[in-house]
Amino acid sequence: MKWLKGISMVVGVLGMICLGGYIVYNVAYAMGEATGHDKGYNVGYTIGQKAGYEEGYSLGKADGYGEGYSSGKTDGYDEGYTSGRADGYEEGAEASLGHGYTSRDPIYREAITFLGEDKTDRNKHIEDVYVCSHFARDVCNNAENVGFRCAFVDIRYLDGGHAIIAFDTIDEELVFFDPQTDERVNPVVGKRYYQCIEPKEGYYYEKPPFDDTIMDILVIW
Repeated sequence: MKWLKGISMVVGVLGMICLGGYIVYNVAYAMGEATGHDKGYNVGYTIGQKAGYEEGYSLGKADGYGEGYSSGKTDGYDEGYTSGRADGYEEGAEASLGHGYTSRDPIYREAITFLGEDKTDRNKHIEDVYVCSHFARDVCNNAENVGFRCAFVDIRYLDGGHAIIAFDTIDEELVFFDPQTDERVNPVVGKRYYQCIEPKEGYYYEKPPFDDTIMDILVIW
């Protein structure tokens, strides 16, 4: 029976060894899996992040460039076209003046600039000597000297009248001005003249003692 007891002890030892090996295997497997997962995750995350960044950067840059280019081109074209057209018109108009008595219709800004530089409005009004018609005549002559067409305008009242000037501007069509004050006027038949004046800021025209109702407007070029 001793041999049977020895066999049992051997079987027990082998069982303990197998159990221990199983436990060690499971522990080692778990540790290896965790370590492999961590390393694989880190490596995969790094590579994936880099690849994703590069792809996202490339696509984002391309889309951003395309959108920026399109917007910039559109805005730049609009601004350049507007500026170029205005400058080109003025240069072309100036070049077309030629020599002698050639004149042209100004743009509104040119008319305003001319009136601001012209000194006729500083002349003194002298009854029966230097009146509205003389102011209008001198402004017309001065305008033609710089190459602008300027009309002498006869405003007729029921009893009497008044003389002003006008420019047939390219951008705002026919505009009227009183040559004694350089103020813009919008004459309308049947309306009082003093009500047709666009007074300067802070200035108010009082109703004149005579009837200045406009009966007719005669524009003379």
